[in-house]
Amino acid sequence: MSEIKVVRIHAGEREERVTTAGTKAWELFTDAADSADVVAARVGDELKDLSYELADGDAVESVPIGSPDGLDILRHSTAHVLAQAVQQIFGEAKLGIGPPITDGFYYDFDVETPFVPEDLARLETAMRKIIKENQRFERRVTTDADALAELADEPYKVELIGLKGSMGEGAAEAAEGAGAEVGAGELTIYDNVNRKGEVAWSDLCRGPHLPTTKRIPAFKLMRSAAAYWRGDEKNKQLQRIYGTAWPSKDELDAHLHRIEEAERRDHRKLGRELDLFSFPDEIGSGLPVFHPKGGVIKRAMEDYVRERHIAEGFDYVGTPHIAKEGLFYTSGHLPYYGEGMFPALDVDGMDYRLKAMNCPMHNLIFRSRQRSYRELPLRLFEFGSVYRHEKSGVIHGLTRVRGFAQDDSHSYCTPEQAPEEVKHLLEFMLSLLRDFGIDDFYLELSTRDASKDKFIGSDEDWEVATKVLEEVATATGLELVPDPGGAAYYGPKISVQARDAIGRTWQMGTVQYDFNQPSTDRFNLEYVAADGSRQQPVMIHSAKFGSIERFLGVLVEHYAGAFPPWLAPVQVQGIPIAERHEGYLRDVAAQLRGQGIRVEIDTSDDRMQKKIRNAQLQKVPFMVIAGDNDVEAGAVSFRYRDGRQDNGVPVAEAIERVVAAVASREQV
Repeated sequence: MSEIKVVRIHAGEREERVTTAGTKAWELFTDAADSADVVAARVGDELKDLSYELADGDAVESVPIGSPDGLDILRHSTAHVLAQAVQQIFGEAKLGIGPPITDGFYYDFDVETPFVPEDLARLETAMRKIIKENQRFERRVTTDADALAELADEPYKVELIGLKGSMGEGAAEAAEGAGAEVGAGELTIYDNVNRKGEVAWSDLCRGPHLPTTKRIPAFKLMRSAAAYWRGDEKNKQLQRIYGTAWPSKDELDAHLHRIEEAERRDHRKLGRELDLFSFPDEIGSGLPVFHPKGGVIKRAMEDYVRERHIAEGFDYVGTPHIAKEGLFYTSGHLPYYGEGMFPALDVDGMDYRLKAMNCPMHNLIFRSRQRSYRELPLRLFEFGSVYRHEKSGVIHGLTRVRGFAQDDSHSYCTPEQAPEEVKHLLEFMLSLLRDFGIDDFYLELSTRDASKDKFIGSDEDWEVATKVLEEVATATGLELVPDPGGAAYYGPKISVQARDAIGRTWQMGTVQYDFNQPSTDRFNLEYVAADGSRQQPVMIHSAKFGSIERFLGVLVEHYAGAFPPWLAPVQVQGIPIAERHEGYLRDVAAQLRGQGIRVEIDTSDDRMQKKIRNAQLQKVPFMVIAGDNDVEAGAVSFRYRDGRQDNGVPVAEAIERVVAAVASREQV
């Protein structure tokens, strides 16, 4: 057989090898100590099955099961096993799509009766049997005509093939998740082949897959739900089964523990239990109301953030909730972000819009009079209420709403000042997050995709703006992750990605470089330069948390509702042992309030232990308990949220402890 030359890439090491024609990708890695972890190969920019036959000149990189691509392959392969099990048990089931998703996978089915938990248990049993059978995933190239004939009884697969035929490379984008089924180029089917060499089951798929089902180490089916075919409400509602799969049982168990912990911390659940906020149906989906305790937290956050902005050189402004429609054509929001805005309102025969962004109005403030270079950078800030026309399916508690207040600022500066201003904004944002107890970050740099028409501006402008952001982000020393195509239509952005107490990632604020809105085609913003000429400023957008509502939801989950004393709606709970001690505690409470401390006294008929329990359930940081001995000694029993208790603490010392904890913003 003829020889071929290939490059083997494994564990970051490159090695040139000479092998024979017909060699399979898996054969390159059999001598590696961790060869059992290799589940696929990357050849050039494409992922391939390990059964891929090497060609002369190939650069072949191993894909371990624990890598992002390896996890996707594991999970997509597990989705195929699920679909095989469903059609074994529910013979009438028709197949939708089954892509990998974050931490798992799903598969959609057209079945007569919705799945119930007992069905999932039966399916898991059937899946374990398929896995044990060690069925091979075998790739088979087919034609559209042959695939249509073979899958004639699968209407959704037939539709996907039709999309591919009619739209070519756009097929994968035409259906939600369809990229896991069809893509550009040749059409392929994967057969699950048993030990006898018989095809046990087949599915339209572009792959790649694990070599065999036995390479699925640990999985679990999580839940079922209804889902419209291709995500379109006009289409039929299918039944979706969600599952997860991991490279080991320990990793699966850790994931399930994280889910349990996330459920315990769910801000929607804690919001009800702690009486912080609600979402009345009478108001509408995605429009929260804050109850008194939630209002306390929201006001404390806003007051602190406002003070910090003023100290950092920002001018506080205010703008209305609606404006004439033409304003948002000028800014570019209606042409480029129109689907995210609410429909027009008729006001005196003119079209108005609820604002989705504050920047157009800040531009008008800048333009309200002549500006000098001596005023720059000019920093405008407000808690601006904005409204986004989010689809009902994506609304989620406080973290995805339709109406919210952005902690929004816009800096107007010279091009020369832009790098330093971006640095100032990013450092300010990170310091604010640290003040609220969030201190594990990485950065994401979102750039444009030059092939898309949703971006405006010249190549030169984008290059300059992107370079400024990249250099500033790199200088922070934080991890910088690229996000190609994720920029706003008017310029690139840096996003702060923060990890919470249980390791989940949340997108926090952004810094965005905008050379478009100040331009003569938009708002025609100008300042008088030192030489007397009129120049166009650079505009830099920055929202430190994204929105107060969303950040509050994140904080509820980060702290599991146990806010640090400075943010807690009730900072001290007074607990009298008997009714005769209430007056004494009222005096203590008055002294605390005189120091700006939020305090309540439990005057219910409950026994003392029940009152302590209630305060713990409400996650109050401190309790002061008073009985006869305390009254006589001018003291209290000082109890912490975690159960620690110091008896006989003088009232003045107890007050000092609380005031010091609140002032320091310490976590108790």
